[in-house]
Amino acid sequence: MAKYQFLTIPASNRQSYTYLDADSPTFTLERNALLAQGFEVEDDFIYANTPAEAVEKYRSNFTYVAEEYAQSNAIYAVFSLLVVIGKSLLRLKKR
Repeated sequence: MAKYQFLTIPASNRQSYTYLDADSPTFTLERNALLAQGFEVEDDFIYANTPAEAVEKYRSNFTYVAEEYAQSNAIYAVFSLLVVIGKSLLRLKKR
């Protein structure tokens, strides 16, 4: 699986970006050239089988990973329960 690093133009809302194959022998030179042009490193490396898959993962902004992590945490379950109880109490209060 290849490792890709994405770089973006600041304040472009992740719309102006490029990526580099981190295993390329010219990776460091290319990254330094892009940084000198005003690009910034965005997030961590993305592991993917193809460049197209890496772009898809980058565009998804990894929100699904954060959601899955949060939902697997016991604190999230307790918080969700409290929200449900709170909503139920508000409905009862309105009656």
